[in-house]
Amino acid sequence: MPSLKTFLEYRSKKSDERLNFSCQKRKVKKKEQTSKVQINIGIMSLQKNIMKPVRGKTLPLILDPDTDAAGLHGLAVKKMTDFNSDMDEGPYVLIYPDTSEVINIPGTSTPFNLREYKMEIGKTYNRIALFICLESDYDKGEQQDASDSDREVFVRRNRGTEVDLADTLPWEPEHESTPKSTAEKTRASYQSEKEEILISDTDDPNEGTSQSWRNTATSVPDTPSNMTAVRSTVNPLYSTYTQLYAPIAIDEDEDGSQDFNVVPISADPAKEAVDTSISAAHIIENLADAIDHNTVSRFNITRTNVWDGAVRGFRRSTFCEKSDLLVRFTDDAGSVEEGIDAGGPRREFLTLLMSFLQSRPIFEGPPQSRYLVYNAAAIREDEYFMAGKMIAVSIVHGGPGPHFLSRDLVNHIAGQPGFCAHVTDVTDDEIGRALSEIELAHSLKSLQDVLLKHSSMLQTAGCFRHVSSVEEKHTVVAEYLTWYTIGRNHSVIERFKDGLASLNFLDALCQHPSVLAPVLCHTDKRLTSVEVERLFLPQLSPAGSNRRTTETVALSFWADYLMDCEEQGPVSLEELFMFITGLKTEPPAGMTPHPCVTFSQETIYPMANTCANTITLPLLGTYASFKANMDFGIQNSPGFGCL
Repeated sequence: MPSLKTFLEYRSKKSDERLNFSCQKRKVKKKEQTSKVQINIGIMSLQKNIMKPVRGKTLPLILDPDTDAAGLHGLAVKKMTDFNSDMDEGPYVLIYPDTSEVINIPGTSTPFNLREYKMEIGKTYNRIALFICLESDYDKGEQQDASDSDREVFVRRNRGTEVDLADTLPWEPEHESTPKSTAEKTRASYQSEKEEILISDTDDPNEGTSQSWRNTATSVPDTPSNMTAVRSTVNPLYSTYTQLYAPIAIDEDEDGSQDFNVVPISADPAKEAVDTSISAAHIIENLADAIDHNTVSRFNITRTNVWDGAVRGFRRSTFCEKSDLLVRFTDDAGSVEEGIDAGGPRREFLTLLMSFLQSRPIFEGPPQSRYLVYNAAAIREDEYFMAGKMIAVSIVHGGPGPHFLSRDLVNHIAGQPGFCAHVTDVTDDEIGRALSEIELAHSLKSLQDVLLKHSSMLQTAGCFRHVSSVEEKHTVVAEYLTWYTIGRNHSVIERFKDGLASLNFLDALCQHPSVLAPVLCHTDKRLTSVEVERLFLPQLSPAGSNRRTTETVALSFWADYLMDCEEQGPVSLEELFMFITGLKTEPPAGMTPHPCVTFSQETIYPMANTCANTITLPLLGTYASFKANMDFGIQNSPGFGCL
């Protein structure tokens, strides 16, 4: 009979075996789970001498996290050529978003490795985006960068005791010269030119104002203590700017050093500089990093009154714009609609909210160009602040932008110049007729009579004045429209901006107005069948199988159905997109996860998963039955697409 000691030794041995066996299983399982990761691959091309991403060409790429640059290059090219039959003949170059070639990890001499690159930039794998481009485009882009490189400029300032002209640049009348600056002639130019600007602080206004640009083949010589050489760079249009008086902004660092930066004066202030270095999706992605996915703000919404449920949710004391939005819809019978919010209900709620917001009484003007107006009831309810916050939350949380704000209003909010309102934007009939009379005045006398007739109205806006030319009628109308849309509504616009500052969206808008303004304003661009077909990737069975054959037939039906929707059939492309994703169009933040098409023999109607951005197509024998069932299913689907 075994003793107690023998039994205890046996039990201890078995316990050790179980522990070792369990640990080994966990390690193997974890290794298997983390063996593959997903990143995004896009295409860049040379457009107007600038490397730009090609829209609609971004695809997910699954690969090993230890892949190097060469391996990633091969996988990226293969992925793109497999899914895009219109790809040009290579060779291709793998590049970063800043168009530099992927060789080393940026800022280091370490050869590229996906895992190390991910750790260096601090993003998750599914937010990493790399691009391929034709080698010919890449070479042309490098040559363009080299030809556009700025020349070095030396700015020397003569420190006088009586006059300080450090805040101006020299002005040189064309074809004129002063004798004091002609002592040193232009020498032979070298491949890398160095240029010098002499700024005089003496009481002689002629000294240093001519031949300010002096090409020299040697470095600037040492000067007496009253001269300082400051190096700066200029762009190719610098010679135009030196024809004008422009201030030099002097910034003093903590160590007391000074940096002279020439502030350019635009020859045409009406033209906006378009920021091509970053996309709206990239900006919004960075703003979305502030969202805490471990906390939620809850919304209980009824589709018949989306606004009421939204107001309750936004005013709840526990609401925080930095928390995830958890949305639950109720049907007409009052029961809670089934479905867990993993993104689909939230996107549908934000889409419906932006549509309801457009009709609120805080806005006036044409449906596609609305501006803010003062409303006493809305002031009491603080609706302007709430409207701004709703827009910021919708955009950053992956929903749509409003797409109905006036361009003039957005420019004013972003601090941009330019105003192009029209008399048709005025909703008050009496004011509209008065402004039309002013615009139609054909002589100076008739203009003066019309201005006198409507003097009370013009005095309210502060634009009643004496005119000496009939052309001044346009200025009077423009000044009144500026006051009518912006000036008289200043207080509510400021409150709207306070709400828009949520999640730092207002700061981003002011920094990148040309990129984010289209998110707020109306655009004539509509969804096309080609864009939708390229956006949704089919998940097909293995090639050669019987199921693959039926799936390819359904895929051709799908392409034809998209074209029928584009031609304004019973179901529009926007309704189809809403059925699948909860959105009427692709949001500014982009589609996550990537939309896809699957197939099923178990249903005769389409099925949609808005959280996964997936549509399941029925496998039917004829296009007529396919189209009829698609129309019926989408038109009778409650809410977010699940039948």
